[in-house]
Amino acid sequence: MLKVLKNLKNSFWSVVVIIILLCVQAQADLRLPDFTSRIVNVGIQAGGIETAVPQVISKEDMENILMFSENNDQITENYTLIEENPNKEQEKIIKEYLGKDINVEPGTIYVLNDIDSDKEDELSKVMAGSLMELSTVTSEETANQIKEAMMANVPESQKATIENLSLLDILKSMPEEQRSAVLEQFTKQIDEMQDSIKEQAAISEVSNIYKDLGVDTDKIQNNYILSQGLQMLAVALISMVSAITIMLLSARVAAKLGKTLREKVFKKVLSFSNGELNKFSTASLITRSTNDVQQIQMLIAILFRVVVYAPIIGIGGFIKVLTNSDSSMAWIIGIAIIGVLFVVATLFIVAMPKFRKLQDLTDKLNLVSREILSGLQVIRAFNTEKKEEKRFDGANKDLMKTNVFVNRAMSIMMPALMLIMNAIMVLIIWVGGHNVDQGIMQVGDMMAFIQYTMQIVMAFLMISMISIMLPRASVSARRINEVLETQPSIKDKSETKKFDPNKKGLVEFKDVSFRYPDADTEILADINFTAEPGKTTAIIGSTGSGKSTIVNLIPRFYDVTGGELLIDGVNVKDVSQKDLRDIIGFVPQKGLLFSGTIESNIKYADDNMSDERMYEAARIAQATEFIETKEKKYQDPIAQGGGNVSGGQRQRISIARALAKDPEIFVFDDSFSALDLKTDAALRAALAEKTQDKTVIIVAQRISTILNADQIIVLEEGKVVGIGTHEELMKNNETYRQIALSQLSEEELNGKGGN
Repeated sequence: MLKVLKNLKNSFWSVVVIIILLCVQAQADLRLPDFTSRIVNVGIQAGGIETAVPQVISKEDMENILMFSENNDQITENYTLIEENPNKEQEKIIKEYLGKDINVEPGTIYVLNDIDSDKEDELSKVMAGSLMELSTVTSEETANQIKEAMMANVPESQKATIENLSLLDILKSMPEEQRSAVLEQFTKQIDEMQDSIKEQAAISEVSNIYKDLGVDTDKIQNNYILSQGLQMLAVALISMVSAITIMLLSARVAAKLGKTLREKVFKKVLSFSNGELNKFSTASLITRSTNDVQQIQMLIAILFRVVVYAPIIGIGGFIKVLTNSDSSMAWIIGIAIIGVLFVVATLFIVAMPKFRKLQDLTDKLNLVSREILSGLQVIRAFNTEKKEEKRFDGANKDLMKTNVFVNRAMSIMMPALMLIMNAIMVLIIWVGGHNVDQGIMQVGDMMAFIQYTMQIVMAFLMISMISIMLPRASVSARRINEVLETQPSIKDKSETKKFDPNKKGLVEFKDVSFRYPDADTEILADINFTAEPGKTTAIIGSTGSGKSTIVNLIPRFYDVTGGELLIDGVNVKDVSQKDLRDIIGFVPQKGLLFSGTIESNIKYADDNMSDERMYEAARIAQATEFIETKEKKYQDPIAQGGGNVSGGQRQRISIARALAKDPEIFVFDDSFSALDLKTDAALRAALAEKTQDKTVIIVAQRISTILNADQIIVLEEGKVVGIGTHEELMKNNETYRQIALSQLSEEELNGKGGN
């Protein structure tokens, strides 16, 4: 898999941008639960007041707070009593809270000094206890309880006076020790509370302090919610833009990787000799360059999100839970992760073996489909449609069953995971609700905990999903690497030679032998002959004697396994394949045409070829007669493989394609078999004029095609059993004589077939 991923270097900067954006998105997503917590805890419950430190406070309320505080100096040193004209910073705070048109009487209001956030947090903890005690004694219920307790120890004469005073006034008149003793049972409960709960309760007293000054507390609340809401919206927008950009870039990177892999596979296949092509079936090569590449594309599209985003969210969310929320509920996250991993691991064990089978079954289906479509005429001729339908149906059902099994397993996974996530959410609400009721946790913190937990679970879910996709993609990557890492058996040497211009067109077989890869016996042995320019060399023999194998050695479709094959005086292994094939015009046994037009097929060797050269090649190949009958002449369309023209027409266009190339050496591998005798004779006559200074090598089954050849090579079981002209072989070679007499009569042979 890593070898395939190395191809991502072509998209290096896109990958860098994706990673940066994933970090940005992860950080943005991790901030969203904090905003939810603050909006609920501060914006809704605390009325928009963030700390237990009032920005402005009346002198009377300050004195009340100091009465309950043990750190009066720490409080007073952070406040300034406005005696005369306030400075710009103080004036700004007064106008923000009390209004622009307010006139503050000197010595009536304290304003908080400009202090940093850490010092303000410390001050908030100090003032929280005092504010809670103040809130306690000013509440009617608590005040009545304390006064009733005090009245029991007060003489009757003083009771009327005390009843008319507020508890706060009574406490002010008491000595400090007596006051502490009276409030001891209430302050003890406050001291046992958590700092966060004390600050939250103290904030409600800050709101009362603001109301005493005439501050618009509703405005404070609305401004805070609006401010936090806009920030939350901005962060969510950043996350959304990042996510969209990431998906766009990931899709582009994945598509580019797919394009690169397909190009590499295609170029590699083009470099294969027939030996490597036989190793991989055509259907398998098609599957590897399409379906296998698609599997890798799908993986890459989400790989970066899993590798970068999921760990940041998972680890970052867990840290946030431990630092910002109540860590006593962290065990719930552990349960969620264990549940997710259990479901995924179960599916992994059950479905994973099937993933490995899918690609092989896809290969098999493609192979069967290709065989049936290619052999459709034979199937119809032998009335075996039902048999082939059953064969296709078998391969199709095997693939379907495996796909259905995998899809069913995957369809179970999502409901199971959703059940776990919803159950975890209910558990958080149940435990968190009890914590909120006991004053241990705030509602906003519980909501943030739910969001963090879902983020952590989703991160593990994404990692689990990639663990399921990865094995299938790994199988595909291995299949692609098999092609890319296969070294062609026929390749150019590091230093190549040039052809000898003095031996132009000369083809020499010297003790050549050949065996196919993995074969036990040699197909050819001790082949010795020379094909000279200006002469026609014909090769004939019974079926399986090695005729086509010999001509396939000339353009190096295979390499000789023994002896030497020289062209233009140079061993074909010492020259580059491009240079070698540039001087050869090869017409295969089966005329193969490409989709396009007649013109594009004839000009296949050179798109810039002149029309005159094309017309001449078509005339020599005897293709003009049927081309001129076409509606669009040379622009008439050719279907894939030449399916819309006859076998003879296909052969003539193939021959014209080789003639238009105008090479030094012409190789015709039984290329006249589909032609009628008249066309064959006319073509050979025209060809003789065109190739007067060329080397012509013809493989033929029909004696009439090679009667006038300058040299005829007779093969039998991979060995040369005769070389000579028609007349010489008729006299001296029994094998040739039997082949000739099986096709033509003695009179026709003596008259050379009437040609």
